[in-house]
Amino acid sequence: MPKTTFTRQEIQSFAQLSPFELKDRFIRIAQAAQADKPGQKEKSQTQMLNAGRGNPNWVATGPREAFLALGYFALSESRRVWTADDLGGMPELVGSGARFDAFVRRHPDLPGIELLENCVEYAVQRFGFDKDAFVHELTDSSIGDNYPVPDRILAHTEQIVRGYVHDEMFDKRPPAGHLLLFATEGGTAAMCYVFDSLLKNGILRKGDRIALMVPVFTPYIEIPELDTYEFDVVTVNASLFAETGVREWRYPTEEVAKLADPSVKLVCVVNPSNPPSLALSRRVTDQIKDIVAGPNPNLVIVTDDVYGTFVEGFRSLAADLPRNTLLVYSYSKHYGCTGHRLGVIGLHDDNVIDGMIADLPQAEKDRLNKRYGSLSLEPEKIRFIDRLVADSRQVALNHTAGLSLPQQVMMSLFSLFDMLEEGQAYKERIRGIVRRRLDLLLEGAQMKIADEPKRAGYYVELDLLAEAERVHGKDFADFLEKNYEPVDPLFRLAEQTSVVLLNGGGFDGPQWSVRVSLANLDDLDYLKIGHHLRAIFDDYAEEWKTSRAS
Repeated sequence: MPKTTFTRQEIQSFAQLSPFELKDRFIRIAQAAQADKPGQKEKSQTQMLNAGRGNPNWVATGPREAFLALGYFALSESRRVWTADDLGGMPELVGSGARFDAFVRRHPDLPGIELLENCVEYAVQRFGFDKDAFVHELTDSSIGDNYPVPDRILAHTEQIVRGYVHDEMFDKRPPAGHLLLFATEGGTAAMCYVFDSLLKNGILRKGDRIALMVPVFTPYIEIPELDTYEFDVVTVNASLFAETGVREWRYPTEEVAKLADPSVKLVCVVNPSNPPSLALSRRVTDQIKDIVAGPNPNLVIVTDDVYGTFVEGFRSLAADLPRNTLLVYSYSKHYGCTGHRLGVIGLHDDNVIDGMIADLPQAEKDRLNKRYGSLSLEPEKIRFIDRLVADSRQVALNHTAGLSLPQQVMMSLFSLFDMLEEGQAYKERIRGIVRRRLDLLLEGAQMKIADEPKRAGYYVELDLLAEAERVHGKDFADFLEKNYEPVDPLFRLAEQTSVVLLNGGGFDGPQWSVRVSLANLDDLDYLKIGHHLRAIFDDYAEEWKTSRAS
C-alpha cells in the first residue's frame, strides 16, 4: 500500500486534537476515500469500519419491554382518576399494588408484562417495600407529572440502585454503613458535577495537585487543564511488560507510590481502565489502601466503574475504600442505553469530604453557608452529596433539581433485571460478545496481548511500537519513531482501508498505541480490522527493510 497523502506537518497539526475530534477527521477521510472509488459511493457508509467510539451495538430488550408495559398501566391509572378527551389525572397511591396485580391478570399477553411483574415482586421481597408505595412511585414517575422528590434520587430507586451497586460493583460484599446516591444525566454529567462541587466547596483549589491513573478516558485529562481548574497533574503510568513487546497495562509499585505524597489531593481512575480495559489488581488496591491508612489519609478517589460488569468478580475501590471514594457509574455500556443518559454518583455516608468541609477555616465556612443558605437554616450540615445536587442547578434551582423521573424508572428496571436470572444470563452473553471480537481482532492482526483474567475486553489498546520491537527488534521501532508521527498509522488506515480507530496517546497511553472499541461493530468486522492493521504494520516493515538496503 502507498503512504498516506498527508504530509508529516499536517499529521502533526491534527494530532493536537482530542482523540474524539480526531476521530471525526478520520471518518471524513474514510468517507472521502470510499467516495473516490468508482461505483461505491452509495456504499461508503456500510464499508467504513468505525471502531473509534464505544457506543455498543447491543440493546437490552427485556427491561425496555417492561418499561413500555408499565407505561400502559400508568396511563390506565391516570385515566382512572380523570378521563376527558386525552386528559388524565395524577395516579393515586392507595390500592395501586392491587390494581397493578389486576392489570397483570387482565393483560397476560402484553409484551414485557411478565418481566415487569417479576421485577416488582422481587423488589418487594428483597427490599421490603410497601407495594402500594413502590408501584405508585413507578407509575407516577413513568407518567412524569411531578418534579423529582427527593431531588437527589427517588426513595425506592435509591434502594434498588444501591442493591445493584452492591451486587455488581462490590461483588455482593458491601462495606459497613450506607451508600448515598445521586442520579445523574449519565456518567458525563457525574464527572462534571464532581469536579465542579469539589472546587466550589474548597476541597480542591485552582492549581492544586491531582493524580490521574493513565491511560484514562480523555475528559479526565482535559478537564483538569481548563482555566477553571489548571490543576498540577501527576500521572500514575501503567508501564509493566509481561515480556518484550507485550504490555501488561499494570501499575508498577513505584508509580502508585506517587499517591503517598500528601500534596496530591485527588486521584482519578477508570476501573476497569479505558482504553486498556483491565480492572485494578489486588496488589494495587492494597497499596492504595496502605497509602490512605498512612501518609495520605485525606486522598479523595474518583473511580469511574462503567465497565465493571464486564469483569467476573469485579470489586470497586468504593467498596475497599468507602470513606475516601466517590463512585461514578453509568448504565450506558452494559445495557446499550447511551441515549437514556443514566448515571449515578455514590458516596459513603461516612466520608472524608464531609469531614474536610467541617474542618475548613471559618472564613471558608461563612462563604459556603452563604452559598447554601437559601436551602437550610443550618447550611453547614448539608452533606457533600446534597451539595452536588444543589450545585448541579446553580443552587437557586435546587427545588427543580434531579434526573428525569422516567429515566429513574428505567434505571430501576435495568437494575432489577440484573438481579433476576434473565439479567445474569444477559450479562454473560454480552461478556461473550466482546471476548469473541477481541479474539478475532488479534487473529487478524497477528498480535499478542498479555493473558489477563481481569480483562473487561470492552476496548483494547494495542501498542504498535512495542509490537514492532517484539516482531523485528528495536531497530525497527527506532525507525518508526524517527520517520513517522505516532498517528501516521491511523491516517493510513482511514485513507487506505476506511478503518477508523483512536490514538492511544490521546488517553495518555503510549504515543504509538491505538484504541479499538470491541462494542460497536459486527464480529467479523474485527477480523477485517485486524487484517488491515497487520497490512499497514507490514508496509512499515517493508519501508524499513528498503531503507536498510539502500
